[in-house]
Amino acid sequence: MEVATQMSCSIWDTILGQTKVAQEKGSDPLLWSIQISSNLSSAGITLPCIELANHLVSHICWENNVPIAWKFLEKALTLKIVPPFLVLGLLSERVIPYRGSCPAAFRLYLELLKRHAFSLKEYTNLANYDKTMFSLDEILQLSSVFGLQVNEASALLVLFVFCIVWQLVDLALDDEGLLQLAEIEPRWPVKPRDMEVDDVHDMFEGKRKEYNERLRAVNTVFAIELLGEFLQNNVTSRILHLAGQNMCTHWESFTQRMQLLVENSSSLRNSKAIRPEALLQLISDTQRSKHHYFKPSLLQDFHPALQSRPLVNYAGLCLGISRSALWLPLDMLLEDAMDGSQVNATSAVEIITGLVKSLQATNAASWHEIFLGLWMAALRLVQRERDPIEGPVPRLDTRLSMLLSITTLVVADLIVEEESTAMDELGYGFGAEHHVPGKRRMDLIFSLQDLQDYQSLLTPPQSVIPSANQAAAKAMMFVSGINVAAYFECISTMDMPVNCSGSLHHLIVESCIARNLLDTSAYLWPGYVKGCINQLPRNVPTQVGWSSFMKGAPLTPVMISALVSTPASSFAEIEKIFEIATKGSSDERIAAASVLCGASLIRGWSIQEHILYFITRLLSPPVPVDYSGSESHLIPCAPMLNVLLVGISPVDCVQIFSIHGLVPELAGSLMTICEVFGSCVPNISWTLTTGEEISAHVVFSNAFALLLKLWRFNHPPIEYGVGDVPPVGSQLTPEYLLLVRNSYLVSSGNLLKDPNRRRLAQVASSTSSKPIFVDSFPKLKVWYRQHLSCIASPLTGLINGTPVHHNVDTLLNMMFRKINRGNQSVTIVTSGSSSSSGPGSEDGYLRPKLPAWDILEAVPFVADAALTACAHGRLSPRELCTGLKDLADYLPATLATIVSYFSAEVTRGVWKTVFMNGTDWPSPAANLSNVEEQIKKILAATGVDIPSLAAGGSSPAALPLPLAAFVSLTITYKLDKASQRFLDLAGPALESLAAGCPWPCMPIVASLWTQKAKRWSDFLVFSASRTVFLHSNDAVVQLLRSCFSAILGFNSSCCISSNGGIGALLGHGFGSHFNGGISPVAPGILYLRVYRSIRDIMFLREEIVSLLMQTVQDIVYGGLPRRSKNGRNHASLAAVLTKVKLAASLGASVVFLTGGLGLVQSLIKETLPSWFMSIHRSEREGDRGGMLPMLRGYALAYLAALSGAFIWGVDSSTSSAASKRRPKILGCHMEFVASALDGKISLGCDPATWHAYVSGFLGLMVRCTPTWILDLDVELLRRLSKGLRRWNEAELSLALLGAGGVGAMGSAAELVVESEL
Repeated sequence: MEVATQMSCSIWDTILGQTKVAQEKGSDPLLWSIQISSNLSSAGITLPCIELANHLVSHICWENNVPIAWKFLEKALTLKIVPPFLVLGLLSERVIPYRGSCPAAFRLYLELLKRHAFSLKEYTNLANYDKTMFSLDEILQLSSVFGLQVNEASALLVLFVFCIVWQLVDLALDDEGLLQLAEIEPRWPVKPRDMEVDDVHDMFEGKRKEYNERLRAVNTVFAIELLGEFLQNNVTSRILHLAGQNMCTHWESFTQRMQLLVENSSSLRNSKAIRPEALLQLISDTQRSKHHYFKPSLLQDFHPALQSRPLVNYAGLCLGISRSALWLPLDMLLEDAMDGSQVNATSAVEIITGLVKSLQATNAASWHEIFLGLWMAALRLVQRERDPIEGPVPRLDTRLSMLLSITTLVVADLIVEEESTAMDELGYGFGAEHHVPGKRRMDLIFSLQDLQDYQSLLTPPQSVIPSANQAAAKAMMFVSGINVAAYFECISTMDMPVNCSGSLHHLIVESCIARNLLDTSAYLWPGYVKGCINQLPRNVPTQVGWSSFMKGAPLTPVMISALVSTPASSFAEIEKIFEIATKGSSDERIAAASVLCGASLIRGWSIQEHILYFITRLLSPPVPVDYSGSESHLIPCAPMLNVLLVGISPVDCVQIFSIHGLVPELAGSLMTICEVFGSCVPNISWTLTTGEEISAHVVFSNAFALLLKLWRFNHPPIEYGVGDVPPVGSQLTPEYLLLVRNSYLVSSGNLLKDPNRRRLAQVASSTSSKPIFVDSFPKLKVWYRQHLSCIASPLTGLINGTPVHHNVDTLLNMMFRKINRGNQSVTIVTSGSSSSSGPGSEDGYLRPKLPAWDILEAVPFVADAALTACAHGRLSPRELCTGLKDLADYLPATLATIVSYFSAEVTRGVWKTVFMNGTDWPSPAANLSNVEEQIKKILAATGVDIPSLAAGGSSPAALPLPLAAFVSLTITYKLDKASQRFLDLAGPALESLAAGCPWPCMPIVASLWTQKAKRWSDFLVFSASRTVFLHSNDAVVQLLRSCFSAILGFNSSCCISSNGGIGALLGHGFGSHFNGGISPVAPGILYLRVYRSIRDIMFLREEIVSLLMQTVQDIVYGGLPRRSKNGRNHASLAAVLTKVKLAASLGASVVFLTGGLGLVQSLIKETLPSWFMSIHRSEREGDRGGMLPMLRGYALAYLAALSGAFIWGVDSSTSSAASKRRPKILGCHMEFVASALDGKISLGCDPATWHAYVSGFLGLMVRCTPTWILDLDVELLRRLSKGLRRWNEAELSLALLGAGGVGAMGSAAELVVESEL
């Protein structure tokens, strides 16, 4: 090694000696180069030589800073004796700091930079390239300065180019004193580390000081012009874009310096080669280059054709195909949330916000378009309920809450997200007082102003007209200069001297003002206020209401009535009511609870979430500091708790809790109440202010019934899972609800930057700062285990002599005490081998004083005994139903356990069928045929034809015994307010139970209930029609086919509108009475009310793909003209592409809503690969020159991308459990794509279809979901990129690598340099 070192030193000594000699002689640089090259070759040193570069630069700087030495260096660069990049890097470090004292040397450096910095392709293919770049990294500290761990030469090339450009910016700023002015430190040295010394001379300077000054000024201009060339050059600008993509913080700092240079540089203004605005445009283009460069050969006729189109033809009801119909997923999601059969544990705000972001990205839409589309979707939701049918389902109140509360919160959160990000960037931090208005806020204003043009959507429903008129009157009074606060509550709009007719637009604007999204300047918008008030009525009456209450008026009965019937308008009002509910007397607390559950809960849209939070907190009151009782502190709160429980029990109220995401928190509160009051012996009672007397049983039953509405308690757990994916949002079990609730307690960091999650976390921590588990409620846990056991297997476990056995006997005696046949008591034998005699003493007639949990534990055995006795003729059907009704009257909560038991027994199929003949059991004969006929009409109107669906004819109606008993029990209930909350619990269970039985069980049940509640007939018939889809997958496919036809306007015979669009798909809801019967139901509405009844949804994967492919074929052969001599009709092509995307959007919406995470992932991971590998033939595929297979590929690309975006989200801030599974599923799918591109997998589909799918899906990822690409392995990205280049998709290949993060940056740079894109 010592010998080698000596030889190396000898070589460089020799070369430097030769250089000095040649320098003194003024030798020809070419001859010098040949001599040096020969010496290096003789020594076995590979060219270009890194060591020579170091020696030559050191030779020049600064002892030999003479022209001939620079000529030698330039010739060595030209002949590639030294690596050009290394020389430029070495010179930048040596020359730039001394450019002031050595302006000529600096000018020579700039000339070399201009000559050699743009020959990237040539120089990256030189020998020792990798070693060169790593040497540069050591010299310039690139990895250290940029904070990256880089181990690829091509990645270091990106850093090097960025470094050179940054040096040019910093030196230009320094030359003009702008660095010091802005107090900015240069990223690389632009001045000597010590003061410039006198021994640094330049042969060109001499004493020509004036010349040097001019040269320095010219150098600065030249450096700026060279900077412009870097930004203009196709290759280097793309290299810089890669730097911007992967080093955002550094790029932001760089662009700030560029901005400073553009705004203040006199040298830039003196340049004749480039203007300030041009330089600014160049840096802007470099930032946006990912959009400019990505133009895939096939996809450029697809996505950009839609992207560049403005928002047009925004029809009020979205009839017809237009760009506005691409917001279809929003309409379907909002309408789906109105299904009262199941609540959701996730806030609608969170779900809608995620969907809005996905649609904004995938449709390349502005926020103006997005906000307008969101408002209009919510308005259509309200308009579909203008003429509702009656039934136990959420109605107009929930829809109005979705429009005026949830939608407003979604918009507010999106605006806060943007403005919070801006605050963080400015260094204010989370929770700062500063306000940074963002573009989204302005887009909201523009969208609300545009909304005035759609009056058909803004007409308020009848029940909302007073509120709309009040909002209009408020704006009119403000514009007229009248004190709104003083007169607003006292004057009726009927008393106003001018017409104050308002619309839903006024209510929307008021909701935005209340949430500080707008200010009162909105009242001055053109056309918002129609008229002016010159004077008010003289005699203004004094009204009892919120204003007088806030002034200190007491809670008298009149005041309470006024507050209950009038919604509060401000947070301060409900906060005062809440304080009374927590600190007032017993009567005041009851009154305050009544007020909170009154009109403010339903119609207090601007403060609705706060009202819900207060109610939730009141349901979990803290233990008083001075409380010392042995019983639970909840017991004294029973009257107030009962008022709250009854007040929030209506279907609309439960659904409002659901859409606000408070179901998990509500469940935790209800479990505590149930645990406490269910353990109480009902020996105490409370008298309410109304005179009603309640017991612990009443409080427990109300809480228990409400708790069970929060999950599908009567469904077997197997229904909650899909495929091999564990359930996420659909598994509404007690454990899951508490898990979600507890998750808010541990939310921190980025999660709490989400305004919605922050609100929910505050509620969770305010009720209990500790996690809650099912184990915290031992009594509830015992019941729940018994409930699951009852569903899973036949009833067993009743042992003689146990307390449970005794309670069974007691309850049976109470239920059947009047039964006596002859002189013998009736003996009832349970299937659990227990027996009970009839009443033996008068004490048996008394209702037992048992805790509710003990009763519920016995009820399954009681129901089993009663049903067994009826089956064996020891009880008549009437006696069975009377006994069950007595049990339910004694403890209404027993209805839940009866439901559970009957549901389980029907599925087992061991009970005999009984005839509904009107003697033993109620008869449906009076209207059964009519119900069946209406069902057939509903199905036919939506394009569903089931030949096997025949009326019962002359065969007698029959039901399984448990179902017959259950329906007979339910029709004994009165349709009053007290019974409604328990029927709301039993109704969905009855429907599910009947739907699972053979046809025509459901029509029989519907017929019986129609006789009971004629005003519910449309609802009951509609519900019965859904049963068909549970029994026939073919019917589901037919319905989906009708949905695709309706949205595209292909089949006017089964649609409300022949024009297609959202109006044809969703129509106007369920329909209403029309020519003596129910009007046709739009296919989309029917599907949204059907899919939850489909037990095996996995078959939909293949069916959706098949229907989409058929729909694309129909689109092509129905809407695309043949080629003309002048070329393709581009307008028609754009229309066809819009329809294709709309069909894919419908398919993605169906997959997303029907199966959620499981179905979406199975579609992407399994179904699509299988489809591509299968052979597909079509008789008509040759007619359009390959257009059909290409459009099929694009349709599948959109189906996959939209489905994934809906469930996974599009940004990195998404923290859902679904998004955490994205890397695995997406990686599997991309591995399939890469393997097929590599030729490792044989495909059966048309090559054009495959090409279109791959380029389309990858293109959508690059444009719309770039964060997905970061989830993929770098090597996988390289394989995909190579496959795309084989298709001549170099632009897309580069865009894909560019979005792949730092790991893929080197590969992207290689592609840029190699292809010189």
